Amino acid sequence: MTAAGRSGTVLAGMDDAPDAWSALDWAAAEAERGGDALRILHAVDLGGAPTGPDEKADPHVVQAGVAILDDAQARVAVARPGLATDVVLARGHPAEALIEAAGDAGARLVVVGTRGRGGFTGLLLGSVSLRLAAHTDRPVAVVRGWRTGGDALHDAVVVGVHDERDEDVVRFGLEEAERRGTTARLLHAWTPFPRTGLMVPQVSRLDDERRLHERLLDRALGPVADHPKAHTDTDFVIGSPAGVLVEASTRAGLVVVGRRPPRGPLGLRLGTVSHAVLHHASCPVAVVPVAEGED
Repeated sequence: MTAAGRSGTVLAGMDDAPDAWSALDWAAAEAERGGDALRILHAVDLGGAPTGPDEKADPHVVQAGVAILDDAQARVAVARPGLATDVVLARGHPAEALIEAAGDAGARLVVVGTRGRGGFTGLLLGSVSLRLAAHTDRPVAVVRGWRTGGDALHDAVVVGVHDERDEDVVRFGLEEAERRGTTARLLHAWTPFPRTGLMVPQVSRLDDERRLHERLLDRALGPVADHPKAHTDTDFVIGSPAGVLVEASTRAGLVVVGRRPPRGPLGLRLGTVSHAVLHHASCPVAVVPVAEGED
């Protein structure tokens, strides 16, 4: 089946590693819930732009890629026969190929596994998933700890909210919760920072900081009014944002975090919180780009 004529596309990066197959199953379920088509991409890294397989490539490499895609498409057809699915064999580094294909397809979400072989080796150690999350202009889901059985579908969607710029992050989390028929847990965490060598901050100062952070959270909740069917819980927690989100992931079906533009030419493209959650969360993690804005 082709991806034509559907409302959107979920793009899944594919190789023959076990985690990639789990990510494919997750992506297929996500596409079916959203009424989207599924596009499955395997990249043959031969150098050059990701425009298609190289005619001069080792035919065994190309045949292996075709076989992976055929198996992936057959797997989806058996599990979800009504889902429109197509496949792409691309040339180039997997991350670059996925970024290019996501733009061409207008994908609403790109999905990859946590670790793979070949072009997807070491995903959570600075390779494809981190590169995608840091550079693509659309949400990226990195799938780990997904239970194909059990009640994972009904686990809460945990949304890490930093400040008022996170409306797109909140909106994505609410839409995911609506599709799954579960709760969106909107979570803001902060850590009081006493000055080195001084006494612990006074209670009044902590109360002032708390009120400030409560206002930051409130200003990010505009999209809630646009999703009246979504059940939402708002949590305000004192603690390390990364640690709080990782702990919350043990009881979640999905964690959603934002990615802010880097500060200056040498700034990190993926913040420390998102980076830590990608490495340590117990469930799939979606990284949503946050629009430019004033700090």
